[in-house]
Amino acid sequence: MQKFKISAADLVSAARARIKEIETPDLIAMMDDPDVVIVDIRDPRERERSGFIPGSYHAPRGMIEFWVDPESPYFKDIFGQSKTYVFHCASGWRSALTVAQLQDMGFDAAHLREGFSTWEKQGGPATFADKND
Repeated sequence: MQKFKISAADLVSAARARIKEIETPDLIAMMDDPDVVIVDIRDPRERERSGFIPGSYHAPRGMIEFWVDPESPYFKDIFGQSKTYVFHCASGWRSALTVAQLQDMGFDAAHLREGFSTWEKQGGPATFADKND
């Protein structure tokens, strides 16, 4: 088996060292703030299987750089607002990498440190009815 110069875990660790991480209880407290946009980057099948944070915006990981870039033909208006953006995935790995990449682009965002995996256990609401997919 090929050994890489840097592992996926190393990439995540490096990303986490330079981005803002939000703890689950803190994001739960921010949910009703109209200036906070929670962005779910998980695959649609994950959302169907596990549910999702009510009011979160679904932006699949594979398109996020294009959706936030105002010069891209795929730009989504939701990312052109003066809001606080908090991205999440299942465990916090993909969202850490995503936010680091967006930060490199000049887009300010944070991520949910533990992801959705412990959201409900820590008192976060979840739903299965999705309007934005």
